[in-house]
Amino acid sequence: MPNPVLQRELVAHLRSPKAFAMQTAFVLLLGAIVVAAWPAERKIDMTNPYAARQLINLFFIAQFLLASLTAPAFAAGALTGEKERKSYEMLLASALRPSQIVWGKWLASVAPSLLLIVSSLPIVMLCLPLGGVSFYEVAAAYATLVAAIACFSLISLLASAFFARTTAALVTSYLVVLPLALGGLLLWLTFGTGNAEARLILFICIVPPTTAGLLYFLFSLVTRRLWYPSDIGSEGREIVDEKQELREAVGLVLRRDEFPDRLFAPPKRIDILPDGVNPVLDKELRSELFSQGTLMLRLVIQISLLLAVPMMGACLYFRPPWAPWYIAYVLLFNMLVGPVFSAGSVSSERERRTLDLLLVTTLSPGQILWGKLFSGLRISTVLTMFLMWPLVLACLMVPEYYGNLPTFALMFVLVAATCAFTSIVSLFCSVCFQKSNVSLTVAYLSIACLFLLGPAADYFGRSFFPETVLAQVLHALTAISPFSAAFSLPLEMSLLTKESRLADWPIFLGHLAFQAIFLALLLKLMMLIFRNRYDAAGGI
Repeated sequence: MPNPVLQRELVAHLRSPKAFAMQTAFVLLLGAIVVAAWPAERKIDMTNPYAARQLINLFFIAQFLLASLTAPAFAAGALTGEKERKSYEMLLASALRPSQIVWGKWLASVAPSLLLIVSSLPIVMLCLPLGGVSFYEVAAAYATLVAAIACFSLISLLASAFFARTTAALVTSYLVVLPLALGGLLLWLTFGTGNAEARLILFICIVPPTTAGLLYFLFSLVTRRLWYPSDIGSEGREIVDEKQELREAVGLVLRRDEFPDRLFAPPKRIDILPDGVNPVLDKELRSELFSQGTLMLRLVIQISLLLAVPMMGACLYFRPPWAPWYIAYVLLFNMLVGPVFSAGSVSSERERRTLDLLLVTTLSPGQILWGKLFSGLRISTVLTMFLMWPLVLACLMVPEYYGNLPTFALMFVLVAATCAFTSIVSLFCSVCFQKSNVSLTVAYLSIACLFLLGPAADYFGRSFFPETVLAQVLHALTAISPFSAAFSLPLEMSLLTKESRLADWPIFLGHLAFQAIFLALLLKLMMLIFRNRYDAAGGI
């Protein structure tokens, strides 16, 4: 029996121009990577095909990371989109069983990623004659990619079933999916440098049954959620009762009048707004953050702190030279949560049809934009700085850090600058795009490219054409990434560890200069766009 949900989703998504543009860009990107890394030798030593194996490993790593980033984007809005369009209850009241709805939504969200993976088959087949990797390893790698896409999509679909907004489902999905993706990547690299037979046995005999069990469990959870929905009648529950939510909340409870909750969520105002206070900033901080409930915010705090505990122990106490890896985790966390609180600041006003009303008030465009910016920046900065307290404790408890206090002070500066960077880029996307979902997705993709492009290009240059001018140029590109800036700071350890790191000041200072120039241009352009719309709406 045909599944109408699947048919509708496939027609709506796969026939859109965006799908063809994404597939074309994906194939061109992979093709460019293979062409740039193709061995230059006319004769290849088949007994030691190191370059060929490295090329194919890079090929699959790129596909796996791309699948990890795109799979949640396709699935996180599958059910929350129905809730936002007020069609969720009609879907549940149809003749379709919940399992059919989940099956159709899941396959429809998996299909775009699968299409991208299948379109890369001709490119990888060109690499097989180079040697180094057997056909069975390639088949196992593709089977693992499909299994990963299926798991990541179903995790995002589960988040979509529990949340009312796509933004909340998307950020929660990334918080769960990205650690799993990094673990899978580490597993691939570990077995890639060792015995190929062991990797083949792992990805053929262990990964499929484990994945099948996880998929069955997740599918059952989503289906049960649709059998017994607790969020129907959403038209009558647009405003969340905070007192009732506090009574029913499980786990972490947020209270506006207690520390440190009041740092990002001030108490409700019960008096008249004083003169000189920005009403946009006051409204965003006191109302918008709690307008859709605190489940997403509580999950963000709990998951981030739970993941920070092993990272803190491993990188700050057991292996002090690994301290930059903990900073990289903090930067990754901010890359995930920063856009959530800024990417919908202006686009949500458009969706609620209140932007024109806001523009014709006595507030200037600068007051509106700065209020929107500081509200999102304050929340993301406070949440990110929660993860920096272990670094302060480590500086007090680990003797090897006593001589590195200036370095750790610069790490705080780097994290604060990154918080501003993610918030401003996300607010710029919110100004440019009509829908919050599109704004958030573009913000994630833009920030991920800016953060990861430099290290990826540097790794590519060092692996395939080291000690060349092009490799030096690609190394200079790492200055745009805060991850590279964190590892460029000096770190002096005792003679026992012998893992001291010299400073690469051009990378760190170049990164701060890049951020300052880039953000200044974005702010100027954003103010120009907003002011033009302000004039068009009848402002003074």
